[in-house]
Amino acid sequence: MFNPDYNNRLTDKYIESCLEVAGAVCIEGPKWCGKTWTSEHHSNSSIYIGDPEGNYQNKTLATLDPLSVLAGDTPRLIDEWQEVPPLWDAVRNEVDRRKEKGQFILTGSATPNKKGKMHSGAGRIIKIRMRPMSLFESGDSSGQISLEKICNGDFTNVVTGPVQLEYLIYLTVRGGWPGNIKSDRQKAGILPKSYIKAVLDEDIDRVEGKKRDKKKMEKLLKSLARNESTTVTNNTLKKDIEDTDGSLLDVGTISEYLEVFEKIFLLDDQLPFSSNIRSSVRVKQQSKRHLADPSLACALLNITAKGLLGDLNTFGFLFEALCERDLRIYAESFGGNLYHYQDYQNREIDAVIEMPDGEWAAVEIKLGAAQADEGAANLLKIDKEIRQDSGGRPPKALIVVCGMTNAAYRRDDGVYIVPITALRN
Repeated sequence: MFNPDYNNRLTDKYIESCLEVAGAVCIEGPKWCGKTWTSEHHSNSSIYIGDPEGNYQNKTLATLDPLSVLAGDTPRLIDEWQEVPPLWDAVRNEVDRRKEKGQFILTGSATPNKKGKMHSGAGRIIKIRMRPMSLFESGDSSGQISLEKICNGDFTNVVTGPVQLEYLIYLTVRGGWPGNIKSDRQKAGILPKSYIKAVLDEDIDRVEGKKRDKKKMEKLLKSLARNESTTVTNNTLKKDIEDTDGSLLDVGTISEYLEVFEKIFLLDDQLPFSSNIRSSVRVKQQSKRHLADPSLACALLNITAKGLLGDLNTFGFLFEALCERDLRIYAESFGGNLYHYQDYQNREIDAVIEMPDGEWAAVEIKLGAAQADEGAANLLKIDKEIRQDSGGRPPKALIVVCGMTNAAYRRDDGVYIVPITALRN
């Protein structure tokens, strides 16, 4: 369905490919990240299960007769299918019956209970994770430098222009929400705050239809925001909450709440790299904590652009989250994955990009150009140690992603310096 205001997303090509090989796709992700707009872009008819018109008549119809809402030009969009979980099996069965590709596009902003959804959909429905916009998708990165090309050694030095700290802070507070891209700088934090309020007031009760202590859940979210881009454990989150406001949450409750947040795609943790980087060194298996977008951490901490300008330590973690959000989107667009590396000898790599062929690139993230040397030194040290370990597999590329640098270039030692505002997939 043609929409002249549609902003192309990096996942568009993957969606098209999936529709060519499967009967249906299911686009999942946090609310407001653009799932519906993207799905409309790829569909020829639609039904919106969560539409309140006519006292939610679409939802009622889907509940009474799931097959009746599947009729229409294909691909047919079924928006917010999780409101009526039996639709999953109805789509699966209809795909089997028709024996044709590209029949349906489902969107979902929550994972429903297993009750009412009997089949995995394997072989019929391909799941696609969608995220808020990267800087390239929102038009805030010039896209002069391709991450995929860097990873394959294809690179040309280029002047990209100066970047102001205030601009990077604005991009972080604003986030990658499509509806907030053109927001005024002074109002950029309003939508992320309303997002958190909507999650606590409405969404969490819908998960398994169970009432939960919203104040405690908010305290856990604030703790996650304070620990954004770190590898804290649930026990550390527990202690952080106790130390901050004296509240008591046991580890079991924290685990339950985290599962709820995962079901509504509010979390987007960065898994540890499991490939054999160093054969003789034990690698930690703790995920790096991330909310779905760094703007949510700003909202939870009630911190403004002016506040971040005076607290660059906090902004450093949030800037890292922004970069890792984008790196994940870029990597996945060419079949890669994003991880992080941390071992028991205190060696760390901010981001690891694993490519489809198993090769990998090591990425350090630094806010200022003056810190690039530090990031490069860390990468070179780890690279040397891996090469000295006969069982280790060294990285194919060493990259420092910066905030405030006016050029993308390859150093004499082989390390690439790239501004996040010039990067693309």
